[in-house]
Amino acid sequence: MTLRSFCERFGYDPGNISRLERNMLPPTVDDEKLAGYAKALQISKDTEPWVTFHDLAYIAKGFIPKDVQTENTMFLPAFFRTMRNKKMDKNKFEELIDFLNDSNE
Repeated sequence: MTLRSFCERFGYDPGNISRLERNMLPPTVDDEKLAGYAKALQISKDTEPWVTFHDLAYIAKGFIPKDVQTENTMFLPAFFRTMRNKKMDKNKFEELIDFLNDSNE
C-alpha cells in the first residue's frame, strides 16, 4: 500500500505521515492517536508488537512508557550518572536489578 492510499484509507495527512516516517516529526504519545495508528497498521491491542509500538513512541519523545513508570523511576537519573562514572561493578548492578524486580512484585 502506498503512503497516499494508506492516508486516504485511514484519514491521515500524507505530509505528516511522511514526516513521521523520515523522523522529521516526533511521534505522538496520545493513547487514542497511537491506538488509531496501531489499528491502521493492523497491530492488535495488548500484543507484544502493540507494546513495542507504544514503547518506541514514548522513547522517541524521551519519556518512560506509562506502564513501567513507578516510584522507582525517580532514581533513574542517579542510576545513569552512576553507570557513566562506572562506579557500579557487575555484582552491584545485578543486586540493583534484583532489588527493583522485588520491589515491583
